[in-house]
Amino acid sequence: MPTPHNAAEKGQIAKVVLMPGDPLRAKVVAERYLDDAVQFNAVRNMFGYTGTYRGVPVSVMGSGMGIPSIGIYAHELYAFYDVDAIIRIGSAGGLDPRTRLRDLVIAQAACTDSNFGAMYHLPGTFAPIADFGLLSTAAGIAAEQGVNTLVGNVISSDHFYHAAADADAAARWQSMGVLAVEMEAAALYMIAAEHGKRALGMFTISDLIHTAASGEMSAEERETSLDDMMRVALATAVTVG
Repeated sequence: MPTPHNAAEKGQIAKVVLMPGDPLRAKVVAERYLDDAVQFNAVRNMFGYTGTYRGVPVSVMGSGMGIPSIGIYAHELYAFYDVDAIIRIGSAGGLDPRTRLRDLVIAQAACTDSNFGAMYHLPGTFAPIADFGLLSTAAGIAAEQGVNTLVGNVISSDHFYHAAADADAAARWQSMGVLAVEMEAAALYMIAAEHGKRALGMFTISDLIHTAASGEMSAEERETSLDDMMRVALATAVTVG
C-alpha cells in the first residue's frame, strides 16, 4: 500500500530501481530509455516510473539530496515494496587527480562524515560497501562499452559546499585513496545491509575539486547528459535476478 512518501501500490515498482538524486533526471531516464514507462509516484514531486529495458522491468525514482532524503526512499523501497536492488546514479566531484569531467566512478565503498550510522548502535564503525555482484557486473559492462571508469572509494558528505571550500579536508580524503565526493551512497549501502538487499552507487564526475581550473557541468547537463552512466546502470539492472 502507499506510504507517506510514495503513492505506488504493491507490484507497481520493479525489483531493481535506478535512483538519481534529481527527480527530473528520473523523468529523463524514463522517457529516454524505458519502454512503456508508467509514472507511479509524484508525491512531493519525487517522480518515480516503471517500464522495461531490453524487455526486463526496471524502475527509476528520485531520492532527493543528501543522506536523510535517500534514507527515507531507500528504506521504503526495500521494506515496503520488495525491491531487491537499488543502483544510485548520481554526480560527484572528483578528488583524485585521475578524474576528468564525465568520467564514471563506481563506488566499491563509501566513507562518510555523517552520523547516520549511529542509529544502528554498533560496537564500532560500520564500513558501507557495495554489492560485489552488481559492482563487478557494472565494471565489466563499463569496460566493454569503453567508458572511462575508476572503481574505488567515495566520500558521502553532509556538506555540499564544504568539500570544495576546505581544500585541506579534500586533500586528506584524497590522500587515503578516495576518488570523489557525493552525498548519498554511504546511507544507501547501510540501509541495503540492514535489509539484506543489494546496492551500488555510480557517479558521473560533474566537477573537479582537485584543480582550480576545472570547469563544471551546468544544472541542465547534470540532468540530461549523463548517457554513459545511464547505459551502464541499465545494462547492470537487467542482470539482477
